[in-house]
Amino acid sequence: MMVEYLLRLALLLPLLGLMIWGSLKLTRYLQTRLVGLQGGSGSLELVETNLLAPGLKLAVVRFHDREILLGCSRNGIVRLGEAETHHRPKTAILPSQPEL
Repeated sequence: MMVEYLLRLALLLPLLGLMIWGSLKLTRYLQTRLVGLQGGSGSLELVETNLLAPGLKLAVVRFHDREILLGCSRNGIVRLGEAETHHRPKTAILPSQPEL
């Protein structure tokens, strides 16, 4: 009886772990895919998010050449600050080649 229980446990525990790992990977993949679809041709762009605590998040949104800092909670969204957009170069800077 005890051997049967241990065999079932040895079979189902790794299966459960694999299902949890797969669901986390699938969730992460779908979230990145949905964020990529939102940044289309509109004037609103999500720049960065930061999770502070469960249910409390900071977000930076670019809207008409302004970056807006938002505080997002379960109760709603609050505008915390605003600044001019600082364009960051998207390509890496390569070292200059010596002149001949």
